[in-house]
Amino acid sequence: MSTLAEELDGLPTHLKERLAQRGFSGEALIARAGLIGKDREMRNRLPGTVEPPLAEDVVNAPESKSEEGNRLEKLGWEALSRGELALCVLAGGMATRMGGVVKALVEALPGKTFLDLRMAEVAHISERSGHTMPFWMMTSEATHQGIAKTLGNALDGEQVALFEQHVSLRLSPDGMLFRGADGEPDVYATGHGDLPDALRASGLLSRFVARGGKYVWIANLDNLGASVDPTLLGWFVERGCPLMVEVVDKVAGDKGGGPVRYQGRRLIVEEFRLPLDFDPKTVPVFNTNTFLVRADVLLNLALNWTYVEVEKKSDGKTAIQFERLLGEMTAAIEPEFVRVPREGALSRFLPVKDVPELTKRQPEIALALKARGILASG
Repeated sequence: MSTLAEELDGLPTHLKERLAQRGFSGEALIARAGLIGKDREMRNRLPGTVEPPLAEDVVNAPESKSEEGNRLEKLGWEALSRGELALCVLAGGMATRMGGVVKALVEALPGKTFLDLRMAEVAHISERSGHTMPFWMMTSEATHQGIAKTLGNALDGEQVALFEQHVSLRLSPDGMLFRGADGEPDVYATGHGDLPDALRASGLLSRFVARGGKYVWIANLDNLGASVDPTLLGWFVERGCPLMVEVVDKVAGDKGGGPVRYQGRRLIVEEFRLPLDFDPKTVPVFNTNTFLVRADVLLNLALNWTYVEVEKKSDGKTAIQFERLLGEMTAAIEPEFVRVPREGALSRFLPVKDVPELTKRQPEIALALKARGILASG
């Protein structure tokens, strides 16, 4: 029988080149393959003591119309006018949840795609600040071409730029390469935790820092509530912290990550990574996957990422893939958790995962974007 190493060595040259260009490591995959079937449940969970966040670990976002809010908003606009912020949007994945259509190109509102609305946000901030705000999108093999074609001449590679996340190969439960119905190895994107490494490899971040860039706002493409907010930016600038994580009050049905205390420090942890004896209900807030981070800290981030083992179904068969999660950067960068609104015109959490949720969210999205001047009122 052949080994996984031999299978990888026998891959066609064009596939090897494709993988190498997107951060693939055969040695790392071989090491992970050796773990398959060996207590995956416990390997995915954090060892040791995990506790709910302390009351002081979660602070409320400043009220926008208060005296403090006005002062912080001014600080934020000043930073924007100096070109100190870049917006980085997560637009990768496998393009499966919208029926195989690239989500960026789906109409979020009548006549306006998610991409249109993000570009309108950038235009609004740039016009108000008097400085063009860089707009970067982390794409994937499944989404890159469609987004690039749609952007056309607007895609200048610097102020508006795309960079691809990493890929790997799915494995079978026996640790060998998983092959689809066509007999070919199955390539997949390895998760939004790819962002720091992929952005650094693109050169965008280092060039941004070299010309005076200081902060990067990271948000999901499909959460249009997570727009650039000058008041929060001003709070971040004044606070001087390296990383801000937006959280919202948890409601029934929320499934995902949240802030905890692990080994005495603040950390974002996905629910499936919590110890079995930890009650997620003791964490009152929910991670929105929206981050504001110092650009120099992100550029120099050194982290031995955890790749969690995930089981998928493909062509009716079981496949194993290993993914990393962006929230894990809180293990290396001390975070501050900021509670933001999730209701009304000020909502900063309007996620859209599929078509039914989009239909439900459209009135809320329109309300929020009009309140921020991204969309015209009326």
